[in-house]
Amino acid sequence: MVVHKSNTGLSKLIYFDCYSGISGDMALGALLDAGVKFEDLKELLACMKLDGYSFEAELVRRGGLAGTRAIVRIDDKTQSARHLTDILELIESSDLPSLVKENSSAIFNCLAEAEAAVHGISVNRVHFHEVGAVDAVVDIVGTASALYLLRVDKIICSPLPAGRGEVQCAHDKLPLPAPATLELLAKRQVPIKGSDLDFELVTPTGAAIVTTLAESFGSLPSFNIEKVGYGAGSIDPGYPNFLRILLGFYETSQVYYEEEVVLIETNIDDQNPEYFSYLMEELFKAGALDVCYAPIQMKKNRPAVQLTVLAPPEKAKKIKDLIFYETSTLGLRYQTVRKLMRPRETSTVQTEWGLIRIKSCPAPGEKTLLHFAPEYEDCRAIARISGLPLKEIYRIAELLYRESI
Repeated sequence: MVVHKSNTGLSKLIYFDCYSGISGDMALGALLDAGVKFEDLKELLACMKLDGYSFEAELVRRGGLAGTRAIVRIDDKTQSARHLTDILELIESSDLPSLVKENSSAIFNCLAEAEAAVHGISVNRVHFHEVGAVDAVVDIVGTASALYLLRVDKIICSPLPAGRGEVQCAHDKLPLPAPATLELLAKRQVPIKGSDLDFELVTPTGAAIVTTLAESFGSLPSFNIEKVGYGAGSIDPGYPNFLRILLGFYETSQVYYEEEVVLIETNIDDQNPEYFSYLMEELFKAGALDVCYAPIQMKKNRPAVQLTVLAPPEKAKKIKDLIFYETSTLGLRYQTVRKLMRPRETSTVQTEWGLIRIKSCPAPGEKTLLHFAPEYEDCRAIARISGLPLKEIYRIAELLYRESI
């Protein structure tokens, strides 16, 4: 008998290793390099009513290391100065998930407060020239979207390096680190370290992202690393100029987990019932978290089927389009809801015919189990191999698992 426990139920952590600084495009590139799907990120960015740009990602090599460079190409004719209220309205009026809206708006609020402080003006009078340009909107909202897609629970950041020299801004040349960057770092009391490099290592956008979202700044914490991502800077100084991020899991004492999902429903009373089996398969392929059917009675006592789908927000549009394409319905109901879950673990037990996975849910604060169940697909396969009844395979799996605990 062998029991292997998975990482299911642990919290997800990202460590920003800013050995060569951080900017908005470096953060985006590192998150893509760590596993965020490019098409999923583009789909979320398309939720904003923002035109005049294209978004690309390419593999680059710097000083013997490979990483991802995120590139935002701008149509200069669409550029215009923006106030904070303009940007917040752009974000709030979008179809982005609420958590992405909240984090993106918080980052821009921090930027506005820093710019206002260094220029001696009110927040409402700040003109976002560099940081308010379309590329920075994409960098900030894109980073918040990528973190959302990864379902990150906690962010920790390393101390930040301070470059030297000057940077050309909209008004004039400014000393490095840029005044707005220093204002952001001072407000959070972020540890910095000197550097002899004569270019900008930490941009205001990069500083705003980590000072807004990072829980703490310090050395590498203890956690189980799953993936590493490298995001390339726009400058190639002849050494590996990357933001490195480490993605992994850490132990948590949480009893419940929450996530935001979209609930989609429709009533169908004029469709061949045989179509529903195929529809369920296609919905799961499209990324649905759950699909169920319920018999109902509609007006004039017509029998019908109520379709209910739970979907991640980034997959909701694709799933709504699929329902219209594959069914006879003329309308849908949908809303964003919170999904509350207990942590779950997946283990395996070894039978004489092969492995069977066991899903379990620990009771809060106890060592005993609240619930566990063998995986149906594994039991079905073992039943066909062994020739025993399916119910007997379930009993064997349950007995082996109880012995293991």
